[in-house]
Amino acid sequence: MVKPVSKRLPENMPETPHPKVQMEEPRSSFLARLRTYFFTGVVIIAPAAITVWATLWFISLFDSFVKPLVPAVYNPDTYLPFKVPGTGLVTAFVIITAVGALAANLVGRTLIGWWDSLIHKTPVVRSVYKGTKQIFETLFSEKGTSFRYVCLVEWPRRDAWSIAFISRELDGSEVGLEAGRPMYAVYVSTTPNPTSGYVFFADRADVKILAMSVEDGLKLVISMGLVFPDKPLVAVAEAAVATALKPRTTPKSKAARPRRAP
Repeated sequence: MVKPVSKRLPENMPETPHPKVQMEEPRSSFLARLRTYFFTGVVIIAPAAITVWATLWFISLFDSFVKPLVPAVYNPDTYLPFKVPGTGLVTAFVIITAVGALAANLVGRTLIGWWDSLIHKTPVVRSVYKGTKQIFETLFSEKGTSFRYVCLVEWPRRDAWSIAFISRELDGSEVGLEAGRPMYAVYVSTTPNPTSGYVFFADRADVKILAMSVEDGLKLVISMGLVFPDKPLVAVAEAAVATALKPRTTPKSKAARPRRAP
């Protein structure tokens, strides 16, 4: 029976791995670094590119609608060999500010009241105008209201908590329930678009108000739960929200006074 002959390397010859094995690790590490660099560049460039694109789109939108209405005498494109972006936006800003200044006096309030009464007499247009006006008064007007608190509600089922926003306080009789029942109008927004969502009415005992600003709550919703505030989410009473949102200040340590020599 023939025994297999084992091939032994000479003692002075070092063992070297196969050349393919040597090339796999550097190549894989290089591809990993390349992928990391690529995604890092995407994270840096994408927000800047989207911001620039949205800004240019917003300016061109106003230019396309407002610039044709500007007289040629006041249009800088008439005198310059190139188009000046933002002319329509500046013109719209001046017109909107002038209308707001006009509404501050008696003549402007009279004209606006006449316009509102005319629109409210129109059957189909009045519902669209009234709803749109209430939304813009809520968002931009000083007399309008906004979200009061950020809260936790069991939505869409029990033991599943969702971030929501309290729109206003109300009584149960305002929504067809028994009078004297304290309730909240709660808005649960969708992710990542906070402008769409669901509105429902819940008892105050079923709503947990969080010591969180509305801005931080919107960031949490838009980021799909990735961006959390610095402070932990703590449920507090309604009266203690303002106190809980104040930044904590550490008291300054008093410097030790030098002792008087006896």
